Amino acid sequence: MSITAAPVAVECGVPDVSPVTVFAPVAYSRRPRWIGPALWTLLGVTALLYLWDLGAAGYANQFYAASVQAGTESWKALLFASLDPGNAITVDKPPAAIWVMGLSARLFGFGAWAMLVPQALMGVGAVALLYGAVRRASGPIAGLLAGAMLALTPLAALVFRYNDPDALLVLLLVAAGYCTVRALDGSSGRWLALAGTALGFAFLTKTMEACVVMPAIGLVVLVGGPGSVRTRIRNLLIGLATTVVSAGWFVALVAIWPADSRPYIGGSTDNSLLQLALADNGVGRALGGDGMAGGSEVSWLLPAALIGLIAMLWFTRLAPRTSRMRASLLFWGAWMLVSGLVFSYLHGITHPYYTAAIAPAIAAVTAISARELWRARQFASSRATLALMLVATVGWDFVLLGRTPDWLPWPRWTMLLGAIVVAATLLIRRQLAGRGAAVLCAAGLLLGLGGGASFTIHAVNAGHQDPQNQLVGNNRALEALLVGTDNRWAAATVGAHTTDSMELSTGKSVMAIGGFSGRDNSPTLAQFRQYVATGQVHYFIRDGNDGSGAAGQITRWVAAKFVPQQVGDVTVYDLTR
Repeated sequence: MSITAAPVAVECGVPDVSPVTVFAPVAYSRRPRWIGPALWTLLGVTALLYLWDLGAAGYANQFYAASVQAGTESWKALLFASLDPGNAITVDKPPAAIWVMGLSARLFGFGAWAMLVPQALMGVGAVALLYGAVRRASGPIAGLLAGAMLALTPLAALVFRYNDPDALLVLLLVAAGYCTVRALDGSSGRWLALAGTALGFAFLTKTMEACVVMPAIGLVVLVGGPGSVRTRIRNLLIGLATTVVSAGWFVALVAIWPADSRPYIGGSTDNSLLQLALADNGVGRALGGDGMAGGSEVSWLLPAALIGLIAMLWFTRLAPRTSRMRASLLFWGAWMLVSGLVFSYLHGITHPYYTAAIAPAIAAVTAISARELWRARQFASSRATLALMLVATVGWDFVLLGRTPDWLPWPRWTMLLGAIVVAATLLIRRQLAGRGAAVLCAAGLLLGLGGGASFTIHAVNAGHQDPQNQLVGNNRALEALLVGTDNRWAAATVGAHTTDSMELSTGKSVMAIGGFSGRDNSPTLAQFRQYVATGQVHYFIRDGNDGSGAAGQITRWVAAKFVPQQVGDVTVYDLTR
């Protein structure tokens, strides 16, 4: 037995002008036969889209690729997400995403496909979970729409074809969303515990970014959850407890593990994962530095989502407190708004791909709103809202597509004119039924999704840099030097730019002094001198980044003590002489 929602229209004021639509749950014993094949087709097309020519991305983000490679050579490196198999320092994120890619690379052998296929499959999983979550509130058609909208979001497609941690983050956030929606059915304690577990592992993926969904969960459970207030608070506390446990075990493991026998926590100031989460990946992202904020890459459907959310919350204002329809809108809408505000006001180092975390919420709100407004199309206000959603979406697509210089101009104009025609038809035609309604609906969906979908296909076809081209700038003579070493670290250099490329091209362990940017306090000068004295580091590579703090001290010490030699475009010091 499945539950969907059917609209029951109640007129208030002037008939056919200002409906208040109450969505009452209606049980049905069997879904339409075509839904199953349609779902599998959606998942199959998503898999094809995300897996197509995946190897063109090469090693993608070499920083994370080097960590994955290190994880295939050392279990400790895999556990902590070390940048090198010698376990000098970790990447500047928690290790959950590296665990998945590293285990795949251990199973199938390190390479671009072994590393990136799990990322693509996470995208397919996110689409499937979003379908399941939306279906429970608005039926299978809305679920299919939401899944398709997520799959065809350009930024989501690129994230799921790359090796940044955001792919796993989005999957886990959607999983938390699915469990939260299931919690509205009545057995909320168990499902909120599962939602909390998903959020905990999301924290172990990208720390504080996982928390953007928590206000939405709290809101929907307190406002629309089943049971008394006391029960709802108790269930929220259960979810919070599982979040703390599922994230805290690794934080505790790092804290109790002897610091001298594990890698330094990259990005932190005191070798602490908790400090990394709360400072560099928390407050530091919100308040520090000059960011690279941007959200247009995920905003293709944002105008429709905002319009639909406002309209549907108004139309469902008289619904019962536990109405699944309104609760679902509150959840996805709060997720969308809170995330949007957080990313809009970030002042630290941010990247456009961070906003992929908003894509599931935008897709869900748009799909639910469009589906329910179409089912209530007998009302002029519903048709007017649909028309506004369509014109606003295609108008914004027109702007976004115009930012791509190599994009053909005629599709933009065609979609804009088509949207105006469809919107006008919605406003004029009072009765929409039968074949004519089906054609109009199909045209609206094609125009509304066409801009983002076409740009997604364009972006996927454009691909990323070829793996051989990524490494072409490497110094072949330097690679030959490193290949001939058998030390714990074949070389050390300031920062990760040379480190990751050298590790990927030689398979040798290279120490990134100071971590990603060369500013971390690892290793100290005393530690590095000890490594050199015991023969654990063979070469020091000076590539122009001398660093500051401890890295600067190490660079100056090496330059004063050892004889330099020019190897290609870098200066190399043999630390064993």
